[in-house]
Amino acid sequence: MLELNPQKVVHIIFLFREAELRHNELHAFIDGMNDDEKAHLVALAWVGRGAFEAADFDEAVETARSAVTVPTADYLMGMMHLPEHLEAGMEAMGLDVADQEADFLDGDH
Repeated sequence: MLELNPQKVVHIIFLFREAELRHNELHAFIDGMNDDEKAHLVALAWVGRGAFEAADFDEAVETARSAVTVPTADYLMGMMHLPEHLEAGMEAMGLDVADQEADFLDGDH
């Protein structure tokens, strides 16, 4: 089960898409997350790119926790197509990406 606020995921997608302008803000936002949120975020990206199935999400989270070798922000920001992976991961986990993005944008972000 995803233990990460979907609005945080959408915020990361938004910042990543504006990475040239908001690189430091994205890095700080991810760095500011707790370890559980970081593990869930990495697992979500892995589900989105097909490395794990949604049914194996708990295993992906445990793998993310145990496989940490670099700061999470550095790892994720180096991942090509991160926004697409996060969106696909959210959809695989049964979260409506369009609704989450609309709610995020309505919050004046």
